[in-house]
This record gives sequence, structure tokens and C-alpha cells, in this order.
Amino acid sequence: MRTSDTAYAKINLALHVRRRREDGYHELETLFAFVDKGDRLTARAAEQDALETVGEFATALDNPFDNIVMQALGALPRPGGLAITLEKNLPVAAGLGGGSADAGAVFRIIEQMHGLPDDWEERAAKLGADVPACVKSFTCVGRGTGTELEPIDSDLAGTPVLLINPRVPLSTGPVFAAWDGEDRGPLPEGDARAVMLAGRNDLEAPAIAQCPVIADVLAALGETNPLLARMSGSGATCFALYHSEDTARDAAARLASSHPDWWQMQGRLR
Repeated sequence: MRTSDTAYAKINLALHVRRRREDGYHELETLFAFVDKGDRLTARAAEQDALETVGEFATALDNPFDNIVMQALGALPRPGGLAITLEKNLPVAAGLGGGSADAGAVFRIIEQMHGLPDDWEERAAKLGADVPACVKSFTCVGRGTGTELEPIDSDLAGTPVLLINPRVPLSTGPVFAAWDGEDRGPLPEGDARAVMLAGRNDLEAPAIAQCPVIADVLAALGETNPLLARMSGSGATCFALYHSEDTARDAAARLASSHPDWWQMQGRLR
């Protein structure tokens, strides 16, 4: 028996960094959303856990034994092992929660096969701040380090989205470290669309300082008549939302022609 699931690409429609914490993490408020495409995981029963990685970005994961997929498998009690094939379609260190999304898919696969323990959220949070949200993979607000999840009314499901990455990896730690420490205020109130439009990403400036091409990506997206263009997470991936599928398709074609070296993915918000 084989079970498959998609590790949905995570984007931060807004990301407000409020303060540095004594434990080295940052207090933040974010509006998570998920695209209907991403990595693909296929699992089958096996004598012991195993991982095979294929796909465009497979070579970026140079140590499969240290992969978060294996860590997620080890975090959950279950009978027997699982052999997982990970089709790595999302760039690594890209602000899309790729590893966290992979872990989230593992949790859903195991939920389907064996069920999850009552403390699964705590187990997920130990793997990474974005993992609990990636298990759920629906639009929600994250607080604390991102693990404290709250539902939000969303009228964004189905909105066309274009993801662009300049193929420059950007590690999260240095971007957070370069944040200027200024609290620019909380997430606004309202439904998801209102929060998104009135929100911001406080990591854009420090990310651009380390990876200037992000500004070029944002400028290029801004010229495609989007509803919104913004950087996701700590970068370097940026996204644009569109009013129609035709506009999104035209934008993708235009950027593929003008910047053929940039990675892109089209989809819709879940």
C-alpha cells in the first residue's frame, strides 16, 4: 500500500517581528497561507524507515539522514517503518517552509495510516516553528515563534499566486539577526485579505541587504498588475497574488521570458 501527500508551499502573507527573546528566538505575528503545489511525498510500509530524494532540488539535500523528513518519522510512534520518496520541487532555504512542509506531509501521512498522538502539535513544534502550521496547511495566524496558531476568516482561497525565487539560497538565521530590532506594531485586525493588505514583512529590508536581487524580484512582480507582491518568510522567494488566472499566467510568461534563470511556480491559495 502506498500513500501520497503534497507538502504545500508555505508563504507568509504578512510577517511582523515584535521583539528578540532571551532564548534566541523572535516573537512574531504572521499570517500563514499555503499554495496548492509543493514537494510530493510517497510512503510505503517497510521494515525500517528510509528516505529517497528525487526532483529538481534533490541535490540540495546533501545528508538524507539529517533530513527533517527522517526527524519527523522519528518524532511519531507507529508500528513498523516507512520508506518515503521525496520529490523535491521547492528550492531550499527559500522562505517557503520547504522542509517544514515536508515534515507536515509526513505527519498527515502517518495520521492517515495510524493516527496521531494527542500531543502531535508539541512534537511538531520541536521540529521547527513552522511545522505545526504546515501540518494543518490552511490560512491561519501564527504567534509566539509561529507555533501558536489561531484561525482566521479567509476569503483568499483559490486566489491565483505566482512564486519567484532567484535561485539564491538565503538562510533564516542571518536574516533574523540583521533585523533592526524596531517593533513596528502588531498584525492588523480583520479577515485574511484585510490583514494581508495592511500588513508587511519586517524581514524584507534585512533580507534585501544580504541578497539584493530580492529587490529586483519584487520590482519585476510589481510590474505585473498584482493584487499584492511581497517577500515570503526570510526570503529569497517572493510571491504575487492576482485577481484572475489569466493575469497570473501572463505574469509568469513575462517573467519566464525576461528572467529565464529565476525559478517559478504557479498555483492557487488553498
